[in-house]
Amino acid sequence: MQISEKYNPQETEQKWYNYWLENKYFHSEPNNKPPYTVVIPPPNVTGILHMGHMLNNTIQDVLVRRARMQGFNACWVPGTDHASIATEAKVVAKLKSEGINKSDITREEFLKHAWEWTDKYGGTILEQLKKLGCSCDWDRTRFTMEEKLSQQVIKSFVDLYNKGLIYRGYRMVNWDPEAKTNISDEEVIFKEQNGKLYFLKYFIVGSEKEFLEVATTRPETIFGDVAIAVNPNDERYKHLIGKSVYVPIALRQVPIIGDEYVDMEFGTGALKITPAHDVNDYEIGKRHRLPLNIDILDDEGRIVFDNPKYNGKDRFEVRKEIFKDLINLNLLLKAEDYVNKVGTSERTGAVIEPKVSVQWFLKMSEIAKPALDVVMDDEVKFYPEKFKNTYKHWMENIRDWNISRQLWWGQQIPAYYYGDGENDFVVAEDKYQALVILEEQKGIIADLDDLRQDEDALDTWFSSWLWPMSVFDGLLDPDNKDINYYYPTSDLVTGPDIIFFWVARMIIAGLEYRKEVPFKNVYFTGIVRDKQRRKMSKSLGNSPDPLELMDKYGADGVRVGILLSSAAGNDLLFDEDLMLQGRNFMTKIWNAFRLINMWNHEDKPANSTENQTIEWFGNKLNKTIAEINDQFEKFRISDALHLIYKLIWDDFCGWYLEAIKPNYGEGISKEVYSQTIHFFEELMKLLHPFMPFLTEELWQTISERNIEDALIIAQQKKAEAFNEDIIKNFETASEIISGVRNYRQTKGISPRETAEIYTNASEFANEAVIKKLANVSDIYFGTKTDKPSFTFLVGATEISIPLSENLDLGEEKAKTEEELKYLKGFLVSVDKKLSNEKFVANAKPEIVEIERRKQKDALDKIAILEEKLKSL
Repeated sequence: MQISEKYNPQETEQKWYNYWLENKYFHSEPNNKPPYTVVIPPPNVTGILHMGHMLNNTIQDVLVRRARMQGFNACWVPGTDHASIATEAKVVAKLKSEGINKSDITREEFLKHAWEWTDKYGGTILEQLKKLGCSCDWDRTRFTMEEKLSQQVIKSFVDLYNKGLIYRGYRMVNWDPEAKTNISDEEVIFKEQNGKLYFLKYFIVGSEKEFLEVATTRPETIFGDVAIAVNPNDERYKHLIGKSVYVPIALRQVPIIGDEYVDMEFGTGALKITPAHDVNDYEIGKRHRLPLNIDILDDEGRIVFDNPKYNGKDRFEVRKEIFKDLINLNLLLKAEDYVNKVGTSERTGAVIEPKVSVQWFLKMSEIAKPALDVVMDDEVKFYPEKFKNTYKHWMENIRDWNISRQLWWGQQIPAYYYGDGENDFVVAEDKYQALVILEEQKGIIADLDDLRQDEDALDTWFSSWLWPMSVFDGLLDPDNKDINYYYPTSDLVTGPDIIFFWVARMIIAGLEYRKEVPFKNVYFTGIVRDKQRRKMSKSLGNSPDPLELMDKYGADGVRVGILLSSAAGNDLLFDEDLMLQGRNFMTKIWNAFRLINMWNHEDKPANSTENQTIEWFGNKLNKTIAEINDQFEKFRISDALHLIYKLIWDDFCGWYLEAIKPNYGEGISKEVYSQTIHFFEELMKLLHPFMPFLTEELWQTISERNIEDALIIAQQKKAEAFNEDIIKNFETASEIISGVRNYRQTKGISPRETAEIYTNASEFANEAVIKKLANVSDIYFGTKTDKPSFTFLVGATEISIPLSENLDLGEEKAKTEEELKYLKGFLVSVDKKLSNEKFVANAKPEIVEIERRKQKDALDKIAILEEKLKSL
């Protein structure tokens, strides 16, 4: 058969991906096979492929392809998340570029623009995943805002509300002024920032000179002050409790209150209270029945206070102006440099403003408890296991989930208001049901026009927590064939950074609605970092373009490169050389097949070298398959790849092919060729999940295949019994061969020059292999040579090669004496360590054993070298 000199990934990859798609190899329907189900962590609809996606989806594809080849009905469900905040920001920016403000259009008009944007740009990342080789069931692609998934989100909300688990109330929230919505505590990232600590004068009402010194990092919030709090036990301020002060610039009078929350040792011991802008102040305000709603910031972080100088200006601009005004009015004592941790939005990077507002919440304490138990009891297993502690800590300290967002892009909260009172609403799946409930429960007969739906949308995570069920329409039709067959899913591959946002909540939802966990195993990938250990990001400019990498090294090369250094849960230090290693591996395999393909086949029996090699490799293959299976069970994907890599590069290409390679001008036995192709095919099956394109190309090149014989659905070889002695014997032979080759290399002797071997062994199980690969003419067992020789040990076996007559014996003697001197010095250091009673008593037994082995090896080598010196 004709095979090109070089493998061309660009020509091959699209060809085979189209072939797999056309023949529906990725598609799954319920059948009599055991299912293997994976749901993709849905990337944001706004997203494009980055290195984290590359790692996560390569691992998923490896697991899915392997399951498919092990006889499972593999179903990998793809899809995207509507990403409320990110998508709305994109659409708002697009509208602005067209001269349209969101505030000037209706919700319906905005949503039309959002859907247009989604239809145009939303599928980008899924198309990029195809280039990576992801074998998703694209016929099952879902989107969290599509009609059926939205229906399930609304159904879930109504159900939880009716169970008394969802409530509406005033709470302090984290307000993102850029996205103009609240965000959850988990979406707030605290960053150290350099700022100022301002010390202000709050003059006591009725006194011209007496004032309280109050420190703040946010002087612009003085317009929201409702009190000054001091500790009632603080002798400095006891006499002032009950009096009032003037708020600087605002000139309002506010009371001085006593509250033990105030730390007497921190700052000045006097605390300004702005309940609408600080969560702790809010709690103090409630205790003392202070005004809680003096909100001096609008949704964009601009001052809204009856002061024409500051009104409508950005909070940070006002901070600078107030600083100057306080100085001019002699109301500022001092301003010190200050480093504090400032909450910022994970989504937009904007500085968060604490804000009191009416929000919707899901009670978490009771509904979350079963989800903690199933992880602690290993009903859901975490890999690596260390993340169980992280999960446990969060679940035991869980707070109610703020599920409402002040956005239009998302599922609109199904609460319908019929009056102006806070509780004048009903919760229903749609307006028609709302009218029925209103009449049945409230005795109110109304029209559709009398109802006004809540303006807020639901948190994006409130849709994705249903993902393992909603992708199979499990909440719409709880007994349909797909949900009954594919749920619970098998494995989840995700990042530890969303263990709370997503993993925990999916477990909660699965137990609530299916009384079953949503998956059996969770594999946490690490974070892809650069060589300086920085997280890869666009802003740092340290993240390569995955598509460019695939163009340069081939998708298979990139997949192997990124997995070779990706242990579960540990961060991956990206190095482009790894991609090169992946490409070189492709080239090695391609050239190995080209070599096999070049050999002529002859009708002759296999010789002893070939038989010994075939027997060894068959056993080595079975042993490695057992080891690979063990690594997969432990989710050590990188270690499994290393085993396959070594089996192909070292064992098959390095030893097997060299041992069976026919002599120049000769052909290979048809029997040996057939066995070699069989081994090669088994190796391609093992490698296919990692390098799908190259392996399918070679599989289809070996022989013409029918559609039902494609590699993607071929069955991987199951682990069979193996003979450890056969494997060890060949390893001994390979060490002897390497020793002989080393002798030639160090002495400058041509590999073509034959050698004799003298050994204390009685036989070698792989004598024929040793003679061929080491170019040895004779092996003398159980005897020693009386000639000057090069001697080395393989375990307890001594190998001696008579030195070539052309060698300078004087030089050889000097080298031997130098080596002997080094070994004796090394032995002294080992003896000293082993004669130390404290070391032997306190060191781990395995460490002591290693030192004893070093001692024995040194003694054996010294004896050999001393014997050698006698002959020189």
